[in-house]
Amino acid sequence: MDLSYTPEELAFQKKVRAWLAKSVPKKQRNEAPLERGDPKRVGQAKAWQRKVFEAGYLALGWPKEYGGQGLNVMHQTIVNEEMVRAQAPSLIGMMGIQMVGPTLIAHGTEEQRRAYLPKILTAEEIWCQGYSEPGSGSDLASLRTRAELQGDTFVVNGQKVWTSGAQYADRMFCLVRTDPDAPKHRGISYLLIDMKTPGITVRPLVQMTGDAGFNEVFFEDVRVPKENLVGGLHNGWQVANATLFHERNMLASTMRTQQMLQALLRVARTHKRNGKPASADPIVRQRLADLAMRVETMKLEAYRGLTDALRKRTPGIAASVAKLVTCELNHQLAGAALEILGSYGWLERKDTRVVDGAVWPIDFMFALGLIIGGGTAQIQKNIISERGLGMPRELRVS
Repeated sequence: MDLSYTPEELAFQKKVRAWLAKSVPKKQRNEAPLERGDPKRVGQAKAWQRKVFEAGYLALGWPKEYGGQGLNVMHQTIVNEEMVRAQAPSLIGMMGIQMVGPTLIAHGTEEQRRAYLPKILTAEEIWCQGYSEPGSGSDLASLRTRAELQGDTFVVNGQKVWTSGAQYADRMFCLVRTDPDAPKHRGISYLLIDMKTPGITVRPLVQMTGDAGFNEVFFEDVRVPKENLVGGLHNGWQVANATLFHERNMLASTMRTQQMLQALLRVARTHKRNGKPASADPIVRQRLADLAMRVETMKLEAYRGLTDALRKRTPGIAASVAKLVTCELNHQLAGAALEILGSYGWLERKDTRVVDGAVWPIDFMFALGLIIGGGTAQIQKNIISERGLGMPRELRVS
């Protein structure tokens, strides 16, 4: 694995770094989280994504005819690393960029690609994911939302839950059951649904963080054009697995983890313990060193995945390994910050003594959800053991 950049890649890195230095907006400590769906905040996030796209630093690996740059994965990796270094804002359209976009490139029709992909990149249309249902989380294939084909239209009835960003999303990529008599993995289809269609109701779910990052979505006789079907009738499971692969890669991204480590180190240097910076405490330093090594390990693991991609090798279970480790590591990074801050760390946003805008308790609590989202830790361990290590299947007792 070669960790050095070529002269051309170094020049590209310098160009990206210079652009970010003059373009990254100043982060406001009292900035409302996107989960609240505030139109002004959503508008700011869309404007930042458009700015990144117009600069040519978004979806660099996508084909040029769909708004990408037609470059290799190394260029996207350099941009991602420089985004972390510059502490740039997250992109609001990541579900479209990293999940449904690649899925449409692989499985969509030419009409679907040209209709949806450009608007994903410009943040004109934000997407949410309609997979999980009450009683159909880890066992996704047991979903019950129905779609009945009536002429050239699917009529959808049912419910989705844990739908991130549905309160401000424009479209949903959704799994529906189109053949109730088929084996549960076969009678499923993948539909693209306009969230403004009559019959759709979105109800935010307030989490223990106080924000509504997730939602319930109800469908009552929602009419979806047949041309919004992706990958063919009853073939949704295959398409869904392609999307889940991209989701696990997204959740396993080391960008967020590296940003959290940077913030944790800053807290350790600025927060006092016994009259000195917490980072001077040998016990704290030992824990910081342990976490830093683990973050660096995951970064190197990401580089190994990058090498596989460059050499056109099958990724195998790498996405499950990265998703499992990184999501748990994020929770531990937030926990370390809270221990350093002590009682002050758990203060609410409105308290005048609050530290870092109360981001640490929110990160600590929200990270628990990420351990579940995109396939629980237990599911990922089964995938790793059975598919990666060749171990016997888990014994399930009914």
